Amino acid sequence: MITEADVRYVAGLARLRLEPDELARMTDELAKILAHVDKIGELDLSHVTPLAHVLDVVNVMRQDRELPSLDQEAALRNAPAVTDMSFRVPRMSQR
Repeated sequence: MITEADVRYVAGLARLRLEPDELARMTDELAKILAHVDKIGELDLSHVTPLAHVLDVVNVMRQDRELPSLDQEAALRNAPAVTDMSFRVPRMSQR
C-alpha cells in the first residue's frame, strides 16, 4: 500500500510540489496503478516466449569495407571559410 509519505518522497525526487488535495489524489491514483500492476504480475506467462521486439526482425548490416572518400580539396570546396587547407569556424571561447 502506498502512503502519502511515499508520494511526497517521490514528488520531492521529481522536484514536484503537490498541494494537499493533489497529494491525496495522487496517492489514490498511484495506489490504483500499483494494484493494477500487481494483477498483471499474477498472470501465468509461463507459456509466453519472452520478446525483445514485437516483430521478428534482425539487424541487417552492410559489409564493413573501405570505400573511397573525398580528397581534401573536394571536401573543402564548398566550405564558407578555409585556412591552411582546414575548415575555419568561428571562435567559441575567449583567450
